[in-house]
Amino acid sequence: MRLIVIGCEHTGKTTLVNSLMDWGHQHGLHHHLDDHFTIPDCQTSKDIVDREAMMALPPSLKERFQRFQNAYHVKLTHRYEHILLTGFFVEEVIYGPRYYYPGLRLIENPRRAEKELPEDCILVHLKADPDVITARMKSDPHEYPVVPASDVPEVLDAFAAEYRASWFHEKMEIDTSNLSNAQLLDTFLKASIPHLTEKDLAFRLALDKGLC
Repeated sequence: MRLIVIGCEHTGKTTLVNSLMDWGHQHGLHHHLDDHFTIPDCQTSKDIVDREAMMALPPSLKERFQRFQNAYHVKLTHRYEHILLTGFFVEEVIYGPRYYYPGLRLIENPRRAEKELPEDCILVHLKADPDVITARMKSDPHEYPVVPASDVPEVLDAFAAEYRASWFHEKMEIDTSNLSNAQLLDTFLKASIPHLTEKDLAFRLALDKGLC
């Protein structure tokens, strides 16, 4: 399963992909996971020197870095049969010009990557009510947030617009406003069935029959 999960901060992207990783391991299925498309990302944020260096980059270098890593991960979608990506180039269209390099003209629109992806990629748009997002920001703040609370409605609308405009053959939306972590995983597993390849569907059916 090749999955690209998008949505505003605190909609549950990392929760979903981590749950899918654990679910896969339980059933002998390994996914390649990349959840590092924000600035600073989950890798550089572990080291204060790397984090500060990344955040101090000039806007033009941030744009270049993001462009290069998006292009690299397009290649990974062809390399791995099972891959989970959070945000990816769809997020870059929204976050890049707003927060990483405002006022800088995009040299290449990251959404062009859609044409280069395997056709079985599934786009999953996670959304939630603005009030729910801001409440989550207060109760469980990110160490390095990207989206200010005042921008939440605008960013939610931007992700919804990118989702509607996307060219993916397989795509789905999940409202996480009232879902627990366990419910999010179960909701995804059920809702994704119509979007699976024959091989992935056979695997799910085998699980249901207790054969895996």
